[in-house]
Amino acid sequence: MPWTDLVDPTHEEILRAVATRLDPDAVEMLAAPATHARNARPLLEAHGAYVLAVLSRPRVAPVGDGIEYYEIDVLAAPGTLVTIRKSGPRGDLAPVDGVAARIDSEASPGQIVHAVVDDAADAFLELLDALYEQIDDLEGDVERLPGPEVRRRVAALRHELLVARRTASATRGVARRVLDGRIDVGRAELFPPEVEALFVDTYETLVRATEELDVARDLLAGVRDYYQAKITEQQNDVAKKLTVIASLVLVPSLIVGFYGQNFEEVFDSAYWSLATSLGLIVASTLAQLAVFRWRRWI
Repeated sequence: MPWTDLVDPTHEEILRAVATRLDPDAVEMLAAPATHARNARPLLEAHGAYVLAVLSRPRVAPVGDGIEYYEIDVLAAPGTLVTIRKSGPRGDLAPVDGVAARIDSEASPGQIVHAVVDDAADAFLELLDALYEQIDDLEGDVERLPGPEVRRRVAALRHELLVARRTASATRGVARRVLDGRIDVGRAELFPPEVEALFVDTYETLVRATEELDVARDLLAGVRDYYQAKITEQQNDVAKKLTVIASLVLVPSLIVGFYGQNFEEVFDSAYWSLATSLGLIVASTLAQLAVFRWRRWI
């Protein structure tokens, strides 16, 4: 089975690799450089004598570099298959080792298309493991991390989950189009029943991936709710402390205000003015502190 793998090809290289006449728009799309694989919408289309597929394969990058998506396009016709890999922002490419391991030397074009889609589906499961691990790490670090760092990590994970959910759902649609028999290539049968049967497992894998991504999103929402509850609790503690301080100042202010009135010959003695007011202030403050401590407000 002739399988040609092209990397960032030009228009001429694509036309030389495919004996079938291609639509100019399809050639333009295949030759265009990958602007950002996150924006590549997975699709599968029939163009008369050939089938064109665009896939976005996720890969967990090294620690600190997040999650990367690599675009890999597939052009399949009876007797011919071409994969086109486009370089990512750092020059990396989507690996094809997993695709080669799924096929043999006599694989048909439809089987190779399935291998590419199935490899992308398994990559989403690996992505799920990484996202679950990051959510667990964040949940354990909420207590010690500063607020801005927690908000940054929650926002980054939420964005990754949205991109993964959108891409996995579109890839599931690719498998579904094959299962529904909506892809026809002239009079040739690119996806015979035995190949369609292979897509069943791939479709179920992608369904599981999308459902697990929804679970991961709920787990992240739980971490966010816990963080918000923690902030509310901290604000309540601050408000409680401010209330205690205001209460401690209230009674002495009342006493001082009372003695600051202009009484004629009533509080002329230092005993009744200074000593009594000071004693009342100290006694009331100690009494309030004792009550607050007893009620565990401080």
